[in-house]
Amino acid sequence: MNSHIVKFLRSAYKAYNSRDIDSALSFMQQDVDWPRGLEGGHVHGHNAIREYWSEQWKTIDPHIEPQQFQLDSEGRVVVTVHQVVKDLRGNLLRDDKIQHVYTMQRGLVKSMIIQDNMEEPLE
Repeated sequence: MNSHIVKFLRSAYKAYNSRDIDSALSFMQQDVDWPRGLEGGHVHGHNAIREYWSEQWKTIDPHIEPQQFQLDSEGRVVVTVHQVVKDLRGNLLRDDKIQHVYTMQRGLVKSMIIQDNMEEPLE
């Protein structure tokens, strides 16, 4: 795995975990396709992601730590992450490993899908 991509994505996760939306969005194409992890479906573009995350963080406190990076057969970056999701009172809602599958374009994230079962990507 290219060390530049690993460093790049680690920085993106750090921005997300610190709730720095502008910084997190700087790692993405303007027309990025992003999954709505809990609700299903997708949002498109920086403004939609900003709105989605802002609303999400009013009800839950997610923390995502990347653990492993690899390329799949299609050249996508697959990141195994440990996610801990709590409600705003600190009660644990989820504590598990999932995979984030990134398509990169011109050095930025073009799209991401979540793979909960670690076998088949969720579209």
